[in-house]
Amino acid sequence: MCPLFQSRAPHPLPAIEPVPSEFPKINGAEIAAATYGQRVAGDFYDSLRVSPERILFGLLDVAGRRDTNQLILSAAQNIFRTLGTELFSRPDINESDAMTDLCLRLNRGLMEAAAGVHSCPAFIGCYHEKFGTLCYTNAGHTPGLLRDSTGIAELGSTGLPLGLFSHATCDAPTSPFPKRKNRSFTTNTRARWSNPSRLGSARY
Repeated sequence: MCPLFQSRAPHPLPAIEPVPSEFPKINGAEIAAATYGQRVAGDFYDSLRVSPERILFGLLDVAGRRDTNQLILSAAQNIFRTLGTELFSRPDINESDAMTDLCLRLNRGLMEAAAGVHSCPAFIGCYHEKFGTLCYTNAGHTPGLLRDSTGIAELGSTGLPLGLFSHATCDAPTSPFPKRKNRSFTTNTRARWSNPSRLGSARY
């Protein structure tokens, strides 16, 4: 005897490739990104203007191959854009508190999207055009480098990679980043943010 009805497992939602926002124009500087070769890993970058004076940017390296972690990447991008804009759009905020909150929410969002532990080193920064400062958090990512005519300063890790512990927190220090000739910020050897007066191509 054959059953009249059969239950079927729901079809999984198709994975959507995250698309970075168009890089915002910055007064006295420029921001860009470059990717070499075919992208097969879970690296992801994005940048957006969140207020008249602030630009938020992020670089994430989600563990695993790109074709299997796009849902996690999409979740991370959605949190980064929506919550980042919400936290950093007000003029009278404490940027370090906002950055710590964004890091915590990204961490939990990644674990929820992955349904468990899923390592994701990340570097997230907020540049303030008026004050010339960079508030950042480095969650187990490659150190960022600030370079000018006086030397190179390393922006090392301020916490564990995201996606490992649900209540892990990251520090969010602030570094001076004034508009100055021949001054640039680089991380992960793929990105650079520099004053446009600097010779050569600027990448971020």
